[in-house]
Amino acid sequence: MLGFGDPVADAISLLRPRTVIGPSLRAAGEWALGFDTFLHVRIGGLVRGTCWLILEGHEPVLLHEGDTFMLGNPPPYVLASTLDASPRPAEQVWAGAEDGFARIGPEAEEDLYLCVGHIAFDDKNAALLTDLLPPLVIVRVADPHGGRLAQLIDLLATEAGVSAAGGPLVQNHLAQILLVHMLRAHAAQTDRPTGWLGALNEDGIGAALRAMHADVAHSWSLKELAGISHMSRSAFAQAFKSHVGVPPLEYLIQWRMSLARDALARDTLSISELARATGYQSESAFSTAFRRVLGSSPAQFRNQARPPGHSAANGS
Repeated sequence: MLGFGDPVADAISLLRPRTVIGPSLRAAGEWALGFDTFLHVRIGGLVRGTCWLILEGHEPVLLHEGDTFMLGNPPPYVLASTLDASPRPAEQVWAGAEDGFARIGPEAEEDLYLCVGHIAFDDKNAALLTDLLPPLVIVRVADPHGGRLAQLIDLLATEAGVSAAGGPLVQNHLAQILLVHMLRAHAAQTDRPTGWLGALNEDGIGAALRAMHADVAHSWSLKELAGISHMSRSAFAQAFKSHVGVPPLEYLIQWRMSLARDALARDTLSISELARATGYQSESAFSTAFRRVLGSSPAQFRNQARPPGHSAANGS
């Protein structure tokens, strides 16, 4: 079976996140660092101290110890000790990092400890998540999710500061856990988050979404999904499109094709196996749907995605 049955877990798995943590920043005195745009998510938190986060198009935000932030496809931004400090390129400071730390000012006077990292996704599917994220999410340590996030940041900072066996694996998993908790916090603090992320908070629509993800091979009908949501077909269709942005069966097709594209790129299933796994009774019906969504046949897509010199392990 393709997927996990949970929309958040399914999406993150499909995105194949690649995490780079650090270097962490320790600073004293007056300082400011300018960061360029970045794809796809930058995440961080203050282990100690305070600093300003200045993002283009937003009011400056003063971060305190224990606060956590997430930037989705962010425009250029600045982290600074004061609003009037003149920023220098962060790359220059990061290039001089030693033992996982970039330092500004005398080490004995350091009053700021900032843990930062970035998470990059598979470009073909990145929009599944990045289209749902605002440029900036702040979770204060006093918020309902804040204490848990502060603990994760502290764990991440500790792990990044030591050279222990399995360190990169632990950092990667901690960063993904942090991302999930940030998504939960964002959904909780926003009246109506965009797309499927917000729809999961709606009992009826969320139940239908989970059902589709739990059994993507099932031949779902609008009537069945509406029944799961305890709504009439017309009310369900309208509510689903209002929350998610597309009609329910169109969402299902798009999700199936995202799974199919990933499986074809990794060459894990034959096309006939993939057709059955994504709910199609025949290879031709699957191929027609795939071509409509992605503009090429499954076989063409697989051949284009296959590294040069690689021979197929699976048949058509």
